[in-house]
Amino acid sequence: MELILKYFPDLTPAQREQFAALYALYADWNAKINVVSRKDFDQLYLRHVLHSLAIAKVCQFKRGARILDVGCGGGFPSVPLAILFPDVQFLSCDSIRKKITVVEGVVAGLGLKNLETHCGRVEAIDRKFDYVVSRAVTAMPEFVKWIWKKIEVGQKGSLPNGILYLKGGDLDEELARTHMRWYLYEIRKFFEEEFFDTKSVCYTPKQ
Repeated sequence: MELILKYFPDLTPAQREQFAALYALYADWNAKINVVSRKDFDQLYLRHVLHSLAIAKVCQFKRGARILDVGCGGGFPSVPLAILFPDVQFLSCDSIRKKITVVEGVVAGLGLKNLETHCGRVEAIDRKFDYVVSRAVTAMPEFVKWIWKKIEVGQKGSLPNGILYLKGGDLDEELARTHMRWYLYEIRKFFEEEFFDTKSVCYTPKQ
């Protein structure tokens, strides 16, 4: 929790309680359904929660914004972002039922009212969103193909609507294959921990 407060000191008491509750909730669910690697579970706040919140350092969502999290796994980045932005609507999507079961359990345990889930392929979702977020689910050209038509042109945050994608390593070649303009935000400029040294938020606007 100290790690979250270090970079997000202005949390409300309710948000502090929800972030503090994450460890016990995920520990309980992870014992039943392994969605967070057991070898780094002790690093939950660093490697999963804070990593997810890097998106908030790049783009502040406005009230009423609609966010789609594709391949959410156990709920990252959408669960931490839904705590941080209680007036924003999130849809967490994953095709693996047991992962969605964990997300639903954590959401219920937190009392989150602004996050719903979808178990199935993202192509089956027939809705529009302002932003799509994700954490390294597939190669970017494939990802863009899945979701590009689901993003509505506009601006419901501090950046124009688009994709905010968490990914590590050398991304130049992969992003070039999309034939789109990308902006890379190095997470180490927001968070000083060594874990983030090679990680970025990749952003492209829907124009």
